Amino acid sequence: MKIWGRGKRYRSRLLAYFMAFGTVFITIAMIVYPKDAFDSAILGLNLWWNVVFPSLLPFFILSEILMGFGVVHFIGVLLEPLMRPLFNVPGIGAFAMSMGLASGYPMDAVITCKFRKNQMCTAVEAERLLSFTNTADPLFMFGAVAVGMFGMPELGATIALAHYLSSFLVGFIFRFHGRSRDSHKPSLAVSQGNILLRALRALYNARQEDKRSTGQLLGDSVRNSMNTILLIGGFIILFSVFLRIISVAGLTTLLTGMFATFLNAIGFHSSLASSMVSGLFEIDLGTLAASQANAPLIEKVTMASAIIAWSGLSVHGQVASIVIESGIRMGPYMVARLLHAILAGLLTLFFLGPAHVMTKSLSVPVMFNMSGTNTLTFWITRMEQMGQQVLWLMGILILLSVVCQILLGIISYAKR
Repeated sequence: MKIWGRGKRYRSRLLAYFMAFGTVFITIAMIVYPKDAFDSAILGLNLWWNVVFPSLLPFFILSEILMGFGVVHFIGVLLEPLMRPLFNVPGIGAFAMSMGLASGYPMDAVITCKFRKNQMCTAVEAERLLSFTNTADPLFMFGAVAVGMFGMPELGATIALAHYLSSFLVGFIFRFHGRSRDSHKPSLAVSQGNILLRALRALYNARQEDKRSTGQLLGDSVRNSMNTILLIGGFIILFSVFLRIISVAGLTTLLTGMFATFLNAIGFHSSLASSMVSGLFEIDLGTLAASQANAPLIEKVTMASAIIAWSGLSVHGQVASIVIESGIRMGPYMVARLLHAILAGLLTLFFLGPAHVMTKSLSVPVMFNMSGTNTLTFWITRMEQMGQQVLWLMGILILLSVVCQILLGIISYAKR
């Protein structure tokens, strides 16, 4: 035990030294390369203002309002029979999953953190939930990647299918995570009675416990959402500058060489190494570099799919800043992202190889057309599309919950 304790203190000391000298290095590099630092900061600011701010803020506000009105508690009771057996998380996890699917990173982290703060799930359940709800939105995969970067709309279905299937696989694997810390014990008293009535009762009780007026709830939702979106903007700008600085300083050359060796070992073209370096830090730059690499198409799409699943240290930094105050550990989340990237890459290889016949006829839906992205009409349309996606997904989840409830009733009746 003493040796283990000394080793832990030694690693902690090394980490402290590394972070301190790394910060000094970046600060000096920004002074040496002021133009690069300024241009990259402007690039990050434009990305946040033109894309992230208008697309995520409405969802942040609505999620706060839905929790205040008790709708999330209603969904939690209704979908408990579906989420608990599959992912070992409470039914409210379906809300985080659906919002994450519709709006992408880091919506799931915001919602999971609020669940934990409101004692709606345990710490280990929050870690499980965060492991598989951290997904990209379909508009990014169908529009920005398949159409905008690769110029091949038919790739959107393959990338999205691999992304979401691998995410659900990660969730199923992580249902066994932290079993020794699991404190969930199903209560027979709570599970009795009509599930719809229990869901409505949970909604009413949650609204009564909130005690905030509608005006106060709306004001708090906007205030908290603005704080979160500003925090995300700061991380986007910070990582944009960081990636540019290490690039002009020549540090990416070392990483590129390491990744090229790895790619050669697994039989991939070494030109994809630069996309791995960019994707390690930032998802958009990584997928763009993968689409422009001098490599076979199947390898480029596989790399882009893995990068999307990994999501980049920029997103991880945003997630950490959001959930760290709620006691959710980042270790399991990082392992889940690595596993998600591996599974997404393998599934993409499968879909573009043996299962290509199954997906080649699928093309990008009209709703994901990216024309006119700089107009107000586009962003209004995007909000409508995301709302339709949420409603569609919630409808499917509710239908599955009803089916599960019927099956459980049949099984219970057969045992009598």
